[in-house]
Amino acid sequence: MRNDDGSTLTDRLANGAFLAVMRLARLLPYRRRIPAMGWVFAHLLGPVAGWRRRIRENLALARPDLPRDQVERLTRAVPENAGRSVAEIYAGAEFTDRIQADDPLEGPGLPALEAAFDSHRPVIIACAHFGNYDAMRAALSARGWPVGALYRPMNNEAFNRHYIPAISAIAEPLFPRGRAGLAGMLRFLKGGGWLALGFDQHDRHAPELRFFDLPAKTVLTPAELAIRYDALILPIHAIRQQDGLSFRVHVGAPLDHGDPREMMQTLNDGLETLVRQHMDQWFWVHRRWK
Repeated sequence: MRNDDGSTLTDRLANGAFLAVMRLARLLPYRRRIPAMGWVFAHLLGPVAGWRRRIRENLALARPDLPRDQVERLTRAVPENAGRSVAEIYAGAEFTDRIQADDPLEGPGLPALEAAFDSHRPVIIACAHFGNYDAMRAALSARGWPVGALYRPMNNEAFNRHYIPAISAIAEPLFPRGRAGLAGMLRFLKGGGWLALGFDQHDRHAPELRFFDLPAKTVLTPAELAIRYDALILPIHAIRQQDGLSFRVHVGAPLDHGDPREMMQTLNDGLETLVRQHMDQWFWVHRRWK
């Protein structure tokens, strides 16, 4: 049975369970809450949601060379990173204040970002489901830079009622996928805004490029928008550090404008290098290869 907002009974039960867990987690101090939620995702949610099976399947495709013990470690480590990220999103100012205090931005593309801000040039931030995507938004916003993002509303409408305010509190503006969101996104970009766009998920309408030397349908939108609006385009990824709580936000070198396929292949190659260095921080649960 659907509610007035379109949510089903299953949606409401799942949302209620999530909120109950989050209320319990908030009783813990930040430094204990984040790893606690990582444990919940690694040992409870991951097995129930079928994430471990999906991770094994993707690793069998992309990294058949990995020893069995490493694969099993990643079936726990990948959901753990996801759980930590969710807890950070819902930590509000506790999370963003830590990012601001650390000022974790680094990398060869940082001077180009500073120049783009000074000249009011639009920027396309090519990002992925790696580390904690929202740590990247928080780090850029902390410097007063105009970072916006395109997001996909969750299918669970009950969940959206608290999820969208939580991610909006980290940095704005946010643009939902769809006609209305697209119009606002393009106005923002034309006005010199910085737009974070993901490129690491399967899109059946996209051309086939390579990722981990496998055919992977990859959107060309980041490259095409950069060319159309003369925007700076570069990859930015937040890398979780060994303490499990802090980040370094790596700003990659800007891409030259050229053939969109070649530009996106360069981004795929760069992301693959990063993932190989931090295998537990990419979201191996997605169906990247179909």
